[in-house]
Amino acid sequence: MGSSTSYFYHPPNPFFASIRGGMYQYKVIVVSGNILPNGESLEINLRAGTDIAFHFKALFDEKYVVRNSQIRGSWGREETDPPGSMLLIPGQSFTVQITCEPTCYRVTVNDQHPLTYEHRLTDFPSIGHLEVTGDVMLTYVQC
Repeated sequence: MGSSTSYFYHPPNPFFASIRGGMYQYKVIVVSGNILPNGESLEINLRAGTDIAFHFKALFDEKYVVRNSQIRGSWGREETDPPGSMLLIPGQSFTVQITCEPTCYRVTVNDQHPLTYEHRLTDFPSIGHLEVTGDVMLTYVQC
């Protein structure tokens, strides 16, 4: 399934692209860039139509990451890590890697601090779009 991967160098922000073939087990999404010096947030969404299967939002000032899903217009229970545990820092470069494992998304930030998010929407092929927004300059996206 590696042939269904798309690569983007210095893409625009906001960024929106199709995930060819949708998500599948062990599919890897990579988002790299530089956080603006006065940046406030970074959002990465894996979308299935109007639903958001996985929402990753880093709040730089608050120093934490929110994970959630929005299904049929309703947000689910928000998951966070303790404040101060985030590795995304304004003015620095970053890489977020999201791997679709059988029961969860596994997320690493700068190859560290792995976190998981249990799947709430399991129709992986329907998860066909990646959206990235926030106070960053993107350098590379793989989806």
